[in-house]
Amino acid sequence: MCLLLGAAGTGKTLLVKRLQKLGSSDDGGDLGDVPPTLSTVGTNLTDLVIQKRTITVRELGGCMGPIWPSYYRDCSSVMFVIDAANPRQISASCIQLLSVLSADTLATASVLILFNKIDLSGCMSLLELKSLFRLNDIISCAKQAITVLEVSARDGTGLPAVLQWLYTVYKD
Repeated sequence: MCLLLGAAGTGKTLLVKRLQKLGSSDDGGDLGDVPPTLSTVGTNLTDLVIQKRTITVRELGGCMGPIWPSYYRDCSSVMFVIDAANPRQISASCIQLLSVLSADTLATASVLILFNKIDLSGCMSLLELKSLFRLNDIISCAKQAITVLEVSARDGTGLPAVLQWLYTVYKD
């Protein structure tokens, strides 16, 4: 099982809807119109089909941060979403990320950090985000294998790379 985590409003629900459409589409990756979403309160389970392999993603609402650890046990990977266009949320997201990475239960999980909303004006650059998060330090100290991608769940930028990461993580 893959956990999809991140603060409220980072675009987790749209991300998983777009990944589901992209993974199951035979039309060359046309995502179509942006589907409506509501903030997740609780959890959503979504099956992604990637090259005939089904991967279950459990999205946990951002407001559930304090109880995220109760979902770590059955998890082999984590996608952690950060809103790259919301500088006011960066410090809280960094604290949440550090908490996730320090959980003993997730010591062997593969981690994908997604800087979402790169299509919005005012979005911070990857260099700025890496500096604010001190990502090089986090990656060098973490027990987990960490991958970092920039994405836009709205326009689809970077989503094929997310599917490829999931496929690679769940290849066995």
